[in-house]
Amino acid sequence: MSNPTGLRERKKARTRDAISEAAISLFLAHGFDGVSVADIAAAAEISKPTLFRYFPAKEDLVLHRIADHAGESARVVRERPDGTSPLNALHAHQRDGLDRRDPVTGLNDHPQVLAFYRLMITTPSLVARMAQYQFDNENALTEALGGDTPARLRAAGFLASHRVLAETNWRKLTAGRGADEVYPEALADVDLAFELLRHGSGDPA
Repeated sequence: MSNPTGLRERKKARTRDAISEAAISLFLAHGFDGVSVADIAAAAEISKPTLFRYFPAKEDLVLHRIADHAGESARVVRERPDGTSPLNALHAHQRDGLDRRDPVTGLNDHPQVLAFYRLMITTPSLVARMAQYQFDNENALTEALGGDTPARLRAAGFLASHRVLAETNWRKLTAGRGADEVYPEALADVDLAFELLRHGSGDPA
């Protein structure tokens, strides 16, 4: 016998995905600030009140695409195999993301992925929301690492490295290079980042 609650939740999830995709298509075509909530509701064939029930803010329509990555680093640390250090687990996870060309690594040269990344880092209101997203991820990773000040410093260092590496990869791709060509450099950069996270900057001064 089917579960009515489960069916309703799946239907809501499909509707949420469809609304977000309609909005992102408009944003990529016309710019974030060039699209109104009314435009999005019309494209998704829903009313504005219905849209706001699913997405309280316009920025949420964009962040929805990466919602499954929220708290990901904390999950990697919590679910790491016995005997694996947190940094080693995060290192392996980041290398795996490059192997899979996960868009959050910046190493994905699909035109829509590149355009979405540009939208994220060039729209001031989205940059502000991403800062909150990063802060929430930092809090989650801090707790997974122990919750104290050293844990917060380690969490901040990892997440800052992740952001810099992703943007570095994206800039190489937007300069016209392919993901496969950039891949060896991206791996080397990840390994360097974790070497610095483990042992510091190496600056003799």
